[in-house]
Amino acid sequence: MLDIFITDKDAAATPVWLIRTGEADAWCATHAGPGAAWVATSGFKGEAGKVLLLPDGSGGLAGVLLGLGDGADPFVAGALPASLPAGDYRLAGEMHGDVSKAVFAFALGTYRFTRYSGSAREWPRLVLPKGVDGEEVSRLARAIFLARDLINTPAGDMSPADLAAAAKEVAAAHEATFSTIEGGDLLTENYPMIHAVGRAAAVAPRLIDMRWGRADAPKVTLVGKGVCFDTGGLDLKPSSAMLLMKKDMGGAACTLALAQALMEAKLDIRLRLLIPAVENSVSGNAFRPGDVLMSRKGLTVEIGNTDAEGRLVLADALVEADSEAPDLIIDMATLTGAARTALGPDLPPFYTDDDALAEEIAVSAEAMSDPLWRMPLWKPYDAWLESKIADVNHVSDGPFAGSITAALFLRRFVEKAQAHVHFDIYGWAPKPRPGRPVGGEAQGIRALYHLLKRRYGA
Repeated sequence: MLDIFITDKDAAATPVWLIRTGEADAWCATHAGPGAAWVATSGFKGEAGKVLLLPDGSGGLAGVLLGLGDGADPFVAGALPASLPAGDYRLAGEMHGDVSKAVFAFALGTYRFTRYSGSAREWPRLVLPKGVDGEEVSRLARAIFLARDLINTPAGDMSPADLAAAAKEVAAAHEATFSTIEGGDLLTENYPMIHAVGRAAAVAPRLIDMRWGRADAPKVTLVGKGVCFDTGGLDLKPSSAMLLMKKDMGGAACTLALAQALMEAKLDIRLRLLIPAVENSVSGNAFRPGDVLMSRKGLTVEIGNTDAEGRLVLADALVEADSEAPDLIIDMATLTGAARTALGPDLPPFYTDDDALAEEIAVSAEAMSDPLWRMPLWKPYDAWLESKIADVNHVSDGPFAGSITAALFLRRFVEKAQAHVHFDIYGWAPKPRPGRPVGGEAQGIRALYHLLKRRYGA
């Protein structure tokens, strides 16, 4: 369990009251003394994320008020850790909404990326409220922190080799088997598109493969796009579009973080994680627009744009994932700007042909306040991927429905799995919110963790 939590319910701790807009006067009416007078003096109205320290009249701290606003954001308590002096605190008074989300938000508020600057600080501690599972909250918070750290690390320190090292560390911690196929061996082992996308980089491309759990347990396979940096290849991105491309391995970060949480929870599944890890670079041997690549499945793929490389490496990995006919394949990728145009940075779309699975995802997303939105695999758009010289083009020749056509392309490479779902995530928080600083962000993994726990027990 994270060391910011206290399980001793009798520990002396400063109370923290959660106040919605318009409730401050009612709180003052039942809490006479210097604290109430200070609320009136400060003008505190319960604004979302505002933290007010209440004096006790003798230089000490009598309590804390946290504004919830209208209550729409369940993670406002993420504002507390950075605003409180070191010490022990407890949630007091009437709880609004799911108290476990407030505790989780408190944990999120302790995240800082300090690899290159800053230093660790002493965080305030929170007494776990009755009924809140501190181990579960800590497990999910650690997963979020792992994904954020990986995404926030610049590409100079997060190459395909570095990403493999991070995955190997997670595997070792849970006694999972771990292997990689690297460089020219990708051609020998028939992963031609992973090799083609990554061959121009100084660090060799590779396929990361991790397995855990009983061999005869239900098979759940995760596939994460691990493009550690994306120049756009020969269809070079402008510099402004390259600034955030260290996050193009966000799918790999999220699937690795989800795998960690599932293993920590000891779910009775046969878990497999596949990460095609590459850097899409420019050199004399880079793959070109107009090239035709052979895929692992045997389909020939015409290259319409080298900046749509993620779906190519995912396709080879998905064929391998599908070869075991698992119960479920989940792939996650920072794949298209079209998804952000349609739904913005905070609402990732997902695609599946399985209506029952889609409903499960929607229910879990709502339960975990982890927003996701189903988008259609609109079959008529499949014709937009036709090629005159190959089995398929990996992009359409028009500006429309880019996220949908990417999902339709990927669907070609899954046939045997009982169910498959594709997530087109952003992997980044562009604006600060309580507990969610600007930077790398895990998306969808709390909902998927909730879904898998409901399906497979524990």
